[in-house]
Amino acid sequence: MPVHDFTVDVPAAVVDDLRQRLRLTRWPDQIPGSGWSRGTDADYLRDVVDHWATDYDWPAAQNRLNAFRHLLVDVGDPEGAVVHVVHEKGEIDGALPVALLHGWPSSFVQMLPLLPLLTHPSRHGADAEDAFDVVALSLPGYGFSSRPTAPGWDLRRIAEAVLEVMTALGYDTFAARGSDLGAGVLQQLALGHPDRLRALHLSGTNPYLGPIPADLTDDEREFVAQAQDWNVREMAYAMEQSTKPQTLAFALNDSPAGLAAWILEKFNAWSDCRGDLESVYSRDDLLTNLTLYWVTETIGSSMRLYYEAANSTTAAYGRVEVPTGMAMSARDMFPTPRSWAERSYNVTHWTEIPVGGHFLEWEVPNLVAIDMRDFFRDHR
Repeated sequence: MPVHDFTVDVPAAVVDDLRQRLRLTRWPDQIPGSGWSRGTDADYLRDVVDHWATDYDWPAAQNRLNAFRHLLVDVGDPEGAVVHVVHEKGEIDGALPVALLHGWPSSFVQMLPLLPLLTHPSRHGADAEDAFDVVALSLPGYGFSSRPTAPGWDLRRIAEAVLEVMTALGYDTFAARGSDLGAGVLQQLALGHPDRLRALHLSGTNPYLGPIPADLTDDEREFVAQAQDWNVREMAYAMEQSTKPQTLAFALNDSPAGLAAWILEKFNAWSDCRGDLESVYSRDDLLTNLTLYWVTETIGSSMRLYYEAANSTTAAYGRVEVPTGMAMSARDMFPTPRSWAERSYNVTHWTEIPVGGHFLEWEVPNLVAIDMRDFFRDHR
């Protein structure tokens, strides 16, 4: 059978080694008072690393993860690749299946706060008829999914793997939600197999502009200017990951403090936290995400997806005609006007969310669930 039960079970020796490495961190200096302005704040990171090494309870986190149903799905690849999913059934028979796809530098844990809101809406003040069967995937190269061992695992190849997963789970057609790289995968899926998708639900500003049309509206001109400014100030990480991911992998796969610095800086910059990261996330939730990257040794393979996307020769291009709902936050990287999104998608539903940043499922799961129920109600 292509579907196998899976239990999160990290050997104690791996966790002990992590704690020892954290205790032996060699710290760089920092300009006093510079905070996050030049990168990850050293004082904050020291505090997090100390907590990770001494107080963070990975066995308890592992038990919380195992409260969900985990599966590994063979995706018919010569390498024997498997995709990890969390699969939770809705409270009614025939619930709408929905695939959830995360991006970088998060993982399937970004989706976990959303799951009970979608699978059992009647427990959260909504109608049971709005229930979903949820499949939260770990992208190949992330978490407990296989790390690709050959080139070619670009967004389009991952889209094919999503189809294989959903077919193996018995879903001929399904809805889907994603943001960041997950949204890129779903774009490829919608362009290549529109008949398999009932509708798409997306979030997140995309700072990649591509060719800029000549007939921009005033709002679109402002958007392009903001995106260009963002690319200059914030996109150096993506250029490195798109060109030389292996160089970074040596450092980040060897130093958990370095891994934390690289990832937490992005959560601080992209979340609606206004400089106080733990006003949005609990420290232990942030550390669960980091620990997954560490124990699976997937920081290198996760970054390689940027390289594969930038060098893809198979990516499809065109306008997505699958009905698309967008839940967009003005507190993401920068606001995206609807007219810009409509150049690439058949946008039939548009919601402006007043709070939350780039990781909406984690930051404001209730608002995301409400918008998904509202949008997908016409596509069941």
